[in-house]
Amino acid sequence: MKNIIRISLVFAALSLAASCAKDYMETAPESAESPATIFATTANCDLAINGMCKMMTTQYWSQQGLNGEGTIKTWYGNFGNDLQRCNQTGWAALWNHTYNEQVNSSYLCYPWYYYYKIISNANQVIENVDNAEGTEGDRGFIKAQALTFRAHAYTMLMQLYAYRWQDSNNGAANGVALRLTSETNEEGKYDIPLSTQTECYAQIYKDCDEAISLFKSSGKDRGADEFYKPNLNVAYAVKTRAALVREDWKTAAECAPLARAGHPLMSKSQYMDGGFSDENNEWIWGVYEAQDQTIYYYSFFAYQACNASSSMQRNYPLAISKELYDQIPTTDARRKMWLEPTAAEAKELNAAGRSTKTLYKRAFAEYGDKLYSTSLVYQYMQFKFLATFMPGGGSFNIYRSAEMYLAEAEAKCHLGGQDASVQALLNELNKNLNPSYNCTKTGADLLKEVKLYRRVDLWGEGFDWYDYKRWNEPIVRKNKANGGNFNDAFAVTINVEDGNRWTWKIPKAETDYNSLISLD
Repeated sequence: MKNIIRISLVFAALSLAASCAKDYMETAPESAESPATIFATTANCDLAINGMCKMMTTQYWSQQGLNGEGTIKTWYGNFGNDLQRCNQTGWAALWNHTYNEQVNSSYLCYPWYYYYKIISNANQVIENVDNAEGTEGDRGFIKAQALTFRAHAYTMLMQLYAYRWQDSNNGAANGVALRLTSETNEEGKYDIPLSTQTECYAQIYKDCDEAISLFKSSGKDRGADEFYKPNLNVAYAVKTRAALVREDWKTAAECAPLARAGHPLMSKSQYMDGGFSDENNEWIWGVYEAQDQTIYYYSFFAYQACNASSSMQRNYPLAISKELYDQIPTTDARRKMWLEPTAAEAKELNAAGRSTKTLYKRAFAEYGDKLYSTSLVYQYMQFKFLATFMPGGGSFNIYRSAEMYLAEAEAKCHLGGQDASVQALLNELNKNLNPSYNCTKTGADLLKEVKLYRRVDLWGEGFDWYDYKRWNEPIVRKNKANGGNFNDAFAVTINVEDGNRWTWKIPKAETDYNSLISLD
C-alpha cells in the first residue's frame, strides 16, 4: 500500500556534483536504450512519473539535509520570521540569509539543481508520451501529471531566483530559464537566456491549463492511496500558488476553491495528532516516504519531527516565535502545538531558553509520546511534526486545503469589496480548532488577520520566508532582551532590500554551462 515502485530513475538528468561542476546539465540517459524505447508504453511512462515522485524524497550530493522537496521547506521556506532551530547557532549564516549572492555555494545551487532535475525529467515524459502504446486516457493523464510537475518546479524557482512581483517592473524583470525540451546542441548543452517574469508565469499558467484540460478529458484520476502523484486538484493548487506570487488576485481566488474541492479540512484530532505525517483527506499533494525505502538521517522529519531520534532534532528542536505565539487566541487548540512556559518556568530557563527543571518535567509529562527519550526541552518547542518511523521518516504534504482557503482569502482582500466572503473563509478555516472564533474585521485589519492565520496555520510547512518576501515585509527577530525568544545569533533584522532583495542569484554552475546567461 502506498508503495512507490522501486526503480532506478528511468533516465538521468542534471547530474550535478556538490561542487556545482560545469557539466551539471549532462542529460545522457543512464540506460543505453533510446527515449523512444524507454517511453514505448504508457506503463513505462507511469514508471517515469513514479521516479519523479521518488525524486522528492531522495538523497542528494551525499550531504545530510538534502532530501528533495523537504529541503526546500526546511532550508528555504522556514528560515523566515516565525521559526527557529533552538540553539543551533552553526546555522546562523544560512538562517540570516547570507548565502543569497554566493554563486558557488551549494546552498544557492541546490534548489536550482533539484527543480531543473524535475523539469528535465518532466520534459522527456511530455515529449514522448503521446507516442506511447496505451489508451488515449492514459496518455493524457500521464502528460498532465508531467506538466503539473513542471509547473510546480517553475513556481518554486520563481519564488527563489526572481525578484518579488512588485519589484519586477510589472513582469519585465528577469525570471528563470524556461527549459521546455530535452534537446541539446552538438556539445550536449542547452544554452538558453533567462525569460522575463511575465513569460515565466505565462508558461506556468499554460502548463497548468493544459494539465487541467488533459486531466478532465482523460476520465482518470490517481489511485485512492496515491496522494504523492499529481491530479486535477494539484494542477489547480499549483496555479493558485503561482497566481498568489504573481499577485494575480483574480486567478488565485478562482482556482483555490477548485483545488480544495473534495479535500475537507482536518478534524481537530487529526490536526493535533499526526495530521502532518499521516496522509489524510486534507492533503492535496504530498511526498511519500516508506519505511523500507527510508533515507534515514537525510529525511525531512529527521530535521522537523519533535519525536525524531536524529541528533539534530534531539538537540535542536524547532520552536515558534514568542511574538507569533502570543497572537494566537487562548481559545485556539493550536496553542497546544507548542510548549509555552509559565512565568515561574521562564525564570528557570538558561540563556538559550532550555529547561532541565520544571518545564522539562512538564514537557515529558504532557508530551512524552511526542518526544524522544533523550530530547532536550526548550521553551516554545513544537509538537506539530511527528516522524512515523525512526530516525526521522514519514510522509508530508506539499499542498493542503488550508493553504487554498488562505490564498483565496488573501486574494479577495486585494480584490476588494468581499470582506464578508473573506470572513466566512477564515471562520471555516478555524471552526474545528477554535469554535469560538468569529471574524468581524474589515479592510486593512482583515488582510492582517489573513496573514496572521497563514503564519499560524501553515507554520513550519515552508511558507514563512516566501510569504514575507512577497508581502515585502522585513524579517524582525527579537531576542529575550527585546521581548522575543530568538537566540542572539538569529535575532537580526532583514530589510526588504537586503540580500539582492531576497533573491538568490543564478548559480555559477549555470552561467559556466550556459553561454546565454552571465553573472551580474
